[in-house]
Order: sequence, then structure tokens, then C-alpha cells
Amino acid sequence: MIIKILGGGCKNCQKLYNNTLEAIETLKVDAQVVKVEDIKEIMAYGVMKTPALVVDEQVKATGRVVKVKEIVNILK
Repeated sequence: MIIKILGGGCKNCQKLYNNTLEAIETLKVDAQVVKVEDIKEIMAYGVMKTPALVVDEQVKATGRVVKVKEIVNILK
């Protein structure tokens, strides 16, 4: 599983990254987490508000910091 955190590196982007790592640890799943900060690559996903969460190339959330519990539900 490849999970991407889309955003410019702001504190909300970092919080989403950390929440994602915590969710992965909770589920004990094999996943790679990648930060995407290039604006052109972010726009290619159709994302207009960051941070955004992408799981296996599907946008799951945009414009907010997703809580750990919600990420766990998304990844199940």
C-alpha cells in the first residue's frame, strides 16, 4: 500500500503525516508513506486544498487534518 500526503510542508501537513504513521502502526499494515510537496503533482490529483490524503492513488480526504481513527477506518 502506498499512502501519499499532499501538501507544501506546513504544520497541518506534518500533523497528517504523523497521524498516518500512527494509524499504520495501529493496524500493523505494510505501507509506504510518501510526502508530495510539488505543486504540479498535487494539482494532478485535482486537489485544491491541502493537506490531502491519497491511498493507492485514490484521494481520500482534502483540506483538513484527518484524525488517526478515521485514517484507520480508511485503511481497513
